[in-house]
Amino acid sequence: MTSPVLSVQLYAVRDGLSTDLDGTLARLAAMGLRDVEAFDFIDKAPALAESFAQNGLRARTGHASLMSEGLELDDPAFASGKAPAPPTQDTVFEAAKVLGLEIVIDPFVAPERWLTEEAVLDNALRLNAAAEKAADHGLRVGYHNHAQEFNASFGGVSAYEFFASKLRDDVVLEVDLYWAATGGQDITALLGRVGDKVKALHLKDGVIGDNPFRPGAPRMDASTLDQRPAGKGDLPLLDYLAAAPETEYGVIEFDHYAGGDIFDGIAESVQYFNAHGLS
Repeated sequence: MTSPVLSVQLYAVRDGLSTDLDGTLARLAAMGLRDVEAFDFIDKAPALAESFAQNGLRARTGHASLMSEGLELDDPAFASGKAPAPPTQDTVFEAAKVLGLEIVIDPFVAPERWLTEEAVLDNALRLNAAAEKAADHGLRVGYHNHAQEFNASFGGVSAYEFFASKLRDDVVLEVDLYWAATGGQDITALLGRVGDKVKALHLKDGVIGDNPFRPGAPRMDASTLDQRPAGKGDLPLLDYLAAAPETEYGVIEFDHYAGGDIFDGIAESVQYFNAHGLS
């Protein structure tokens, strides 16, 4: 099987970061983690970089909006104008360089933008343009899925795979295994089809429920998600790692953890992957 670098998406410990940045990162480092995946880093890059260095951590991947730059504020992606416009791509990339990132990954594009071939092609063109700009900063870009990318298909190909087929060679995919399974995908087959574009996996386990991103679904309540430490849910994560041999980063993440202390859930996952050769 492959041996990507083991990481953790800091969104999982967002509450701790907001109250005790250094202490939260120190707890992750004490688990043996050396890599993390950043989020919400645009205005916090200097403080994060300082704390990473203090705790012996590095972030080579990070999440930030890239494909939504330039959309009108009444676009559904911004909740009918209630959310502020995202930072410009140049602002994102400048912060990414401060933090030492190598890949900036767009973590979410609204379900409405995956329902037509025209909209999905526009998503791909936007990300390709971001990749061209990122290259000027010495960075790569990518996309992280949820389940909405699998709601529609065009000519027998899911919107996600159609999107992937239109991306530049230097644009990467970060496949969230839990959400792809929630979207009804045969994960092993999907990873085989999108191939070497997959450079990161979100190693998220749990019990797969209804797709909260399907058309007409009520707004997702994250507290209803049954996400569990690696090896405790429905997903054969080790098989999926073997099916994605070009993966560079295996990222532990929880959108919500009902099993008690989130740090215990992360530690269980770290121990599981360490026991199977990932560190």
